[in-house]
Amino acid sequence: MRFTVTSPAQDDRPVYLTGNFCNWALDIDALQLQPIGDNQYSIDLPVDETWPDPIEYKYYRGGEGSIELNALGEARPNRLAPRGVDQLTDFVPLWQWDGASYRPNWLPNYTELSLAYPKTNAPRRIRVLLPADYDASAKRYPVLYLNDGQNIIGAGEGFGSWSVEERMALLASRSHHELIVVAVDHGGPARLTEFTIGKTLRRRGNGEQYIAFLTDVVKPYIDAQFRTQPDAAHTGIGGSSLGGLISLYAGLLRPDVFGKWLVFSPSLWVAPGIYEQVAQTPLPPYVRVYLYGGEAESATMVSSLQRVHDSLNCPDIDCAITQISVDPIGKHEEWRWSREFARAVDYLFFNYVDDPVPAA
Repeated sequence: MRFTVTSPAQDDRPVYLTGNFCNWALDIDALQLQPIGDNQYSIDLPVDETWPDPIEYKYYRGGEGSIELNALGEARPNRLAPRGVDQLTDFVPLWQWDGASYRPNWLPNYTELSLAYPKTNAPRRIRVLLPADYDASAKRYPVLYLNDGQNIIGAGEGFGSWSVEERMALLASRSHHELIVVAVDHGGPARLTEFTIGKTLRRRGNGEQYIAFLTDVVKPYIDAQFRTQPDAAHTGIGGSSLGGLISLYAGLLRPDVFGKWLVFSPSLWVAPGIYEQVAQTPLPPYVRVYLYGGEAESATMVSSLQRVHDSLNCPDIDCAITQISVDPIGKHEEWRWSREFARAVDYLFFNYVDDPVPAA
């Protein structure tokens, strides 16, 4: 039997095979795969009729705490194969490091600042995540602005967190961490007003002012202080729930600023008129949109996302490339948005699509 595995992860540790055919023993020299090309390893094993059928197996990087992971940094089920099959070809996107799903030195650098919000002049907390190797290069980086900053970094404040710093460390394994993330806090009690525009089913929104804060205050400051790629094709806006709604609005109103839209579980029900705005807004060719929702969030979440997708106005046949990701058991929860974050970044900024991972 020939086992061949490909992995894009930056990792120079040896690759081993283990399974029920060896009682899951580790670090057996005879089960070390050999490199056969860029990020590709292989081993030929003679079939032993005493092996279980089917065989169960996994790849690992040597020793405990180095087992293969799925694209979301989670443990994956044992692989299965009929005993005696000629060839098995597998893909491993990520690996454990000492039992963790990422290397600690891949965590992004953290900077906190505050900027005055328009009219009120109240300080608004802004947190910036820089690539772990930011200081070691002179590169310029794309930027992703995320709304609801209170729930983006660390443990979160109230409803959980996306733990974006950990997701960026996961992305670093394939050099997809080369992105500056800017988490912008919402206005607390003013959140609904800030994240909606015009007449809504709840109250009249003033989201244009919040968007102007991003485009006229936050972004110029970030571009001046950090090595960014300031053009719209390298600038994203994102969020979930009401934060997803205002991200969609920001993209529609200012596609000259925001060319990447990360829209998770948007509260479209609050603003039923947004579909007409989506249809009437011509989009430039560099726009990319990532839509995510869970079928267990509401009866209309997935159909509403599909309606947004179908309404996108794209005069250029190559523009508004849109990805819709649907979790069949997904609920309106921060940890699910955290789980989806790396996929969205891969798609929006690196034109990379992972193999789908089953819902959990």
